[in-house]
Amino acid sequence: MSRSTRTARTLGAASLVAALTFGLAACGSDESSDAAKGDESNPVVIGVVNAAADDQWSVFEEQAEAAGISVEIKDLGSYDLPNAALTSEEIDLNQFQHLQYLAEYNTNTGEDLTPIGATAVYPLSLYSSKYSSVEEIPAGAEIAIPNDPTNLARALLVLQDAGLLKLKDGGSSVSTELDVLADESTVTVTPVDATQTAVNLDSIDGAVVNNDFIKDAGLAADDALYQDSAEAEGARPYINVWVSRAADKDDETFLKLIEISHSPEVQDALLEASGGSAVIADQDGATLQGYLDEIESNLKG
Repeated sequence: MSRSTRTARTLGAASLVAALTFGLAACGSDESSDAAKGDESNPVVIGVVNAAADDQWSVFEEQAEAAGISVEIKDLGSYDLPNAALTSEEIDLNQFQHLQYLAEYNTNTGEDLTPIGATAVYPLSLYSSKYSSVEEIPAGAEIAIPNDPTNLARALLVLQDAGLLKLKDGGSSVSTELDVLADESTVTVTPVDATQTAVNLDSIDGAVVNNDFIKDAGLAADDALYQDSAEAEGARPYINVWVSRAADKDDETFLKLIEISHSPEVQDALLEASGGSAVIADQDGATLQGYLDEIESNLKG
């Protein structure tokens, strides 16, 4: 099955699940139809993932309330759901993804979800419980990598930058394990669910672990053997963003929430939740849209 077919099917399934999950909520929406968005009776609903492990959301809610904006943080539990929920107007904003992931969604569904503010870049890192440096990793070692298309490609680029493998044509943000040049690589890769990469550290030689799972796995940013550079131009696809529907990109309440998310209190909580690994990003919506347009063009090409 081709990569685009796999992704399209996943996104299609996610849309159905989201519709079923949130359909009941829509039935009661008439009661708050006359209230301004952000009032207590009509809060701004923000779709996130893994909120319980991220103290920034409680701090953000307090800051928003102090500014007179009522918000509801809805933890959707899975990366597959927030974009579908936003498209179907079951939530107002989401904040869980980077630009590459958003571009994948828009390209495969024909939607035009829009970035309206940046949050941070979270480096993707290589960890090992057996070796203390990249140089110690032996030929033939097995490395677990996330199996979702976006992070799979990024993990492969991390391993290539670390000198552990080579990718066909130098690799790109759409590379897969099939692009690994075995004769020119010293390690093999095993794609697994992103939640399982760190879990497998005791049984394999290393793993590329998403930042979301570092803290729960008892890892620290300083434990990483290697990570990609957040400041590089190549990191642009991995800037995490606030996302709205295109029609709402200039909504004053939403843009005020973006400002609140960059308050010192919220950013301190974000940095703490990331174990100090996050690099704060502050590009505006127009700049981010330019990056997104370029990524989508590359995907279509």
